[in-house]
Amino acid sequence: MKTIIFIGCNKSGSSREGVTSAMEMGYYTVLFTDRKYFLRESEELSDIHLMIYMKDLFKKEEVLKEIKKLTCKGNKIEAIISFIDPFVSYAATLSNEIGIMSCSMSALSIIENKIKFRTVLKHLSSALFYSVYTGEESVEVFANQFVDHFPLVVKPPISNGSKDVIFVNSMGELKRWIKNRQNEENSLPVLVEEYIEGRQFLVETIIYERKISIIAVIEQEFMNKNHFIITGYRFPAQLSNKLTEQLAIILSEIINKIGLVNGSCHFELRLSHGEWKLIEINPRISGGAMNKMIHYATGINLVKEILKVSLGERPTLEKTKNHFIYTHYLTVERRGQLLKIVGKDKASQHSGVREVLLKPRKGSILTPPKSMGDRYGYVIASGHSSEEAKKNAIQASKEIRFYLEPF
Repeated sequence: MKTIIFIGCNKSGSSREGVTSAMEMGYYTVLFTDRKYFLRESEELSDIHLMIYMKDLFKKEEVLKEIKKLTCKGNKIEAIISFIDPFVSYAATLSNEIGIMSCSMSALSIIENKIKFRTVLKHLSSALFYSVYTGEESVEVFANQFVDHFPLVVKPPISNGSKDVIFVNSMGELKRWIKNRQNEENSLPVLVEEYIEGRQFLVETIIYERKISIIAVIEQEFMNKNHFIITGYRFPAQLSNKLTEQLAIILSEIINKIGLVNGSCHFELRLSHGEWKLIEINPRISGGAMNKMIHYATGINLVKEILKVSLGERPTLEKTKNHFIYTHYLTVERRGQLLKIVGKDKASQHSGVREVLLKPRKGSILTPPKSMGDRYGYVIASGHSSEEAKKNAIQASKEIRFYLEPF
């Protein structure tokens, strides 16, 4: 029985669509999960043929033991893959352990660590000014190097979805933040980077036999008064041919420097004074609505093509559609327990709306966003132009109301 093993998965979004695509491709799907509630909700996860719960998925020998049991039962493991942090390079390591194709595990491990990739890429034109605080010198000595570089962004080396990412605007803020971190367990090292003004873009790519293919360039729009929470995605981004060509050159330089042979990445870059600057790189497709956005706009099922690369097959990347798409994410302004959500049906009936997703259930605790995980749904809409797609998504989202019991 041809089998694909997934290490970790979310209930919705790109990672779940990866499992569904594997099933549709005719594979037996096995999910290793550290989320016990998945077992209780297995009826809702019919595309997952077998779930194996483990409290700690990083206990490699125990995972390998379960994989061996599968092979003894006749399962032919064709690929081991993960679409979520922090398991991408780990899945490649497991693939290597059992002797199947590995998607460049050393390169993936570099990309997963923000300090490692900054170090490897520091001589490229797209690099930011940065430094790493390890605790070996005083906070005052470390902070002095940034006198001429404010504002700054401070972040842990391993994080995702803007979690624990801090914007600091003065020497006093930087010193206070680092001193507070010193008092927290396992809080060092930290990465401090210059903050770059400019339009921000997300770029989805596939790498096959060292060649990078740009699948989507999407402009990101931020929540008011928040430097890091993205609530709008505009696809395709409006860029000149010259800027698009420059972007392709820069991404090829990055991939060649890191040494990624096969796999997928999404990049976040800012366009500042006509130059591309790398903000983030992740060794997987972006989560949430990303795969559906790309599919609605181009006809490409990106997670399916990523699976094909992990199986050693050449991806099929020809576009069959060319639509303007905008995704608007939903947040709340105050903390409380969810009583009900209304307006989904009305939102779905608005012009151009392709999909409305609402994640939380009654009784959930909702909070104003501190990370991307605090976005509670989205509206995807199309239009005859980029602006019309945005207007359609935002107008539809106004129908949706979250009723909360405040704390």
